[in-house]
Amino acid sequence: MSATATTDERLLRTSPLRRLLGRPELGSVVGALAVFVFFAFAADSFLRAASLSTVLYASSTIGIMAVPVALLMIGGEFDLSAGVLVTSSALISSMFSYQMTANVWVGVGVSLLATLAIGAFNGFMLSRTRLPSFIITLGTFLMLTGMNLGFTKLISGTVSTKTIADMEGFPSARDVFASTLTVGGIDFKITILWWFALVAVASWILLRTRAGNWIFAVGGNKDAARAVGVPVTATKIGLYMGVAFGAWIAGQHLLFSYDVVQSGEGVGNELIYIIAAVIGGCLITGGYGSAVGSAVGAFIFGMTSKGIVFAEWNPDWFKFFLGAMLLLATLLNAWVRKRAEATK
Repeated sequence: MSATATTDERLLRTSPLRRLLGRPELGSVVGALAVFVFFAFAADSFLRAASLSTVLYASSTIGIMAVPVALLMIGGEFDLSAGVLVTSSALISSMFSYQMTANVWVGVGVSLLATLAIGAFNGFMLSRTRLPSFIITLGTFLMLTGMNLGFTKLISGTVSTKTIADMEGFPSARDVFASTLTVGGIDFKITILWWFALVAVASWILLRTRAGNWIFAVGGNKDAARAVGVPVTATKIGLYMGVAFGAWIAGQHLLFSYDVVQSGEGVGNELIYIIAAVIGGCLITGGYGSAVGSAVGAFIFGMTSKGIVFAEWNPDWFKFFLGAMLLLATLLNAWVRKRAEATK
């Protein structure tokens, strides 16, 4: 073979700096460090172990949903029903267990099947109608909002469910979804473990499996992906079912933390999940992002929401800081991408 043969650019070594600049979560990591340092100086109690535990818990409740939402956005779609789907999951589990006087684990299982079915419905309708995901999931959002309130009032007579704290299986279910672990004298909610596990699994799927390649492909150009044999419909349905699975976990945590559920909860949270994913480096147009970035975005959210409290500021300013972080993170992510493309 000739030594002067043309070298395949795919075999060229990539410098560590170039790989670093190409990571979607780089901008969010820089932002997280800035927010951490800021509140470390602004709030004396921010660096206490108990305070960091509180920040991690607040981050995990967002991060559990931000991870599958990020994968969905990488796949080029949105889910505006994600917030109320969390509440729907909790309501189904609670009301089925109470009305059927069954072990609460039966309600948990029924809730999982029903929640996954709703996710599959979103993906199926998207693929069959070819309408924008904004329209499809907005319709699901409105239907679930009405059903949550209507069925709860019809069955319970009020806007909240009946308590299931005294029912069989409740203690073990609470241990799985809402327990507190003590490490070194510091209490940590189990949702933090659920969050870390989801980040690890999602990262493995994106970076080490064929399904991960499919997700990036359909988000970049679904027509081109279909032309090379990518199962676009199955991939998008799977992504919506992934969001539903995250909603199921979050919903069970909501239920077993308080043993009752308010039917009007969850409205507006879908925007927070999307914001966390965008801050973490996901593009609105799809085809770019990471699970780790969504976790960092959720962590920024947790630090900001609790840091304002620790600093004893007026919490009314929280939305302002959240919007400012969204804009700054988007600009920083765009700059990072341009730098990465310039070094290629």
